[in-house]
Amino acid sequence: MRLLAACCLTLIALVLTQAGTGAQQSTAQEFAQALQKKYDTVRDFSADFEHRYTGGVLKKQLSERGRVLVKKPGKMRWEYSAPEKKTFVSDGVKLYSYIPADRQVIVTSVPRSDQATTPALFLAGQGNLNRDFTVSDGAPSKNLPAGTRALKLVPKSPQADFESLILAVDPGTLTLRGLESVDAQGGTSSFLFANLKENVGLADRDFTFSMPRGVDVVTDDR
Repeated sequence: MRLLAACCLTLIALVLTQAGTGAQQSTAQEFAQALQKKYDTVRDFSADFEHRYTGGVLKKQLSERGRVLVKKPGKMRWEYSAPEKKTFVSDGVKLYSYIPADRQVIVTSVPRSDQATTPALFLAGQGNLNRDFTVSDGAPSKNLPAGTRALKLVPKSPQADFESLILAVDPGTLTLRGLESVDAQGGTSSFLFANLKENVGLADRDFTFSMPRGVDVVTDDR
């Protein structure tokens, strides 16, 4: 559960769209700077997503779909709709993880800036691609869309939840079309995005979690 929530943070941190023209001729570092510049202007965004996971210790495979909403600073809502309903909500202070079939809600504290991992720093608007990652050109796997430019990001400080990231970006519009992470167990988590819209004016109430009746609540008590 915590791994999936961390993956959500990673994705929120790196959803960047339409950084400018001519980026396909730029170096990886210049490309990252253009993406960072655009990300700094994004106040909120919404998108449909498909999540694919392969490999790992259990050698499992899964494919899920849903919708994501994000608003700076620190607010997000991931609604998985198929094949199983799941909800992950951050109101900027607490992160709520809910799978209806389990009848359980896990509540954790959103890390403070001085305790946050690199993805969480991006979520708070405090990260920088070239500062926090070693950036190079990469190649997306078959799980990500063809015809995209791939940017590989390796965190300069070791992260518990992932070893590297790949951004797959449309070379013409610089719209983010996919993101892929590799964890320490060798599992690959890929997200494909569609209908991505930025600065749509999301309300704070979109990130309020209503506790369902009759569920067990597990908290970190911080």
